[in-house]
Amino acid sequence: MAKLQQLADLVGGHVSGDPDLEINRVAPIDRAQPGDITFVANPKYLSQLKECRASAVIIAPGIDVPDVPLIVCANPYLAFAKILTFLQASTQQSKGIMAGAMVAESAEVDRSVTIYPGCVVGEQVKIGAGTVLYPNVVVYDGVTIGKDCILHASSIVREGCVLADRVILQPSAVVGSDGFGFAPDGSRYYKIPQVGIVVLEDDVEIGACSCIDRAALGETRIKRGTKLDNLVQVAHNVEVGEDCILVAQSGFAGSCKIGDHCTFGGQAAVAGHLTIGDNVMVGGRGGATGNVASNQILSGVPLIPHKQWLRATMTLPKLPEMRKEMQQMKKRLEELEAQLKEK
Repeated sequence: MAKLQQLADLVGGHVSGDPDLEINRVAPIDRAQPGDITFVANPKYLSQLKECRASAVIIAPGIDVPDVPLIVCANPYLAFAKILTFLQASTQQSKGIMAGAMVAESAEVDRSVTIYPGCVVGEQVKIGAGTVLYPNVVVYDGVTIGKDCILHASSIVREGCVLADRVILQPSAVVGSDGFGFAPDGSRYYKIPQVGIVVLEDDVEIGACSCIDRAALGETRIKRGTKLDNLVQVAHNVEVGEDCILVAQSGFAGSCKIGDHCTFGGQAAVAGHLTIGDNVMVGGRGGATGNVASNQILSGVPLIPHKQWLRATMTLPKLPEMRKEMQQMKKRLEELEAQLKEK
């Protein structure tokens, strides 16, 4: 529970209405009850406020909502996220190394760490303060994990990999699996040892069942603040810049380099050894087959400007009709040519 003014101060907004109003939780517009605060990030939902029972609303400047206490701020969606975290995020109390966890004697584990039953922590592992390992997490030898990380159930971090502070691994994420490297040997393939590591910088989040391959040599690196959705594949020696968003089922082939603040839609892909600039957005199922310069919005395979791709896709349903018309025009042209020859 918190007062409205306290929440406004938290998000850098200002109060319109009773600053001492007590708020219990955040709720969506259609389910909010007295004591709740809701938010409107998109103006098209403003009409729903007429029947909303929330005690207060988070809203952008310049929007008039009478008879309802407000928190007015520039980014209501971000404010919603911060208030939700403040009011409803559970606080993890340290439980130490719980019975049923196997932790090597050489591991350096801060006393405030929680390690649940079923976890395995290898030799020479270092785990920083406030980190939580949920059941069945496996941490191989020589791994370094920073402060306030959360490794959810059945996630795996293989040997030598590095997780900085506040890294989150969702269930069954794999960090440091072997890169897909094989040398042709006649009709067979010889496995190339993958002796590099993976480095996840501060505030990186890896979605459920996503895989980050270790480098063949050197490192695969995901830079600060980047977020991976579920089922994302990042191959060996890839470098992903800061504050990127990689949406579900997207894939990044070996040794490609992604710039800062890039977004890749679902099932988007980047071929190996390519360089993608900063501030690039690639639509769902888009595929990069060549280097991409910064500051572009692209879609399709191969990638083209998004607006051009929209025009092209709008044409596709008309192709059968256009083909029929072209055949008619061709037939008519042949008839006209025949008539000209007769004359």
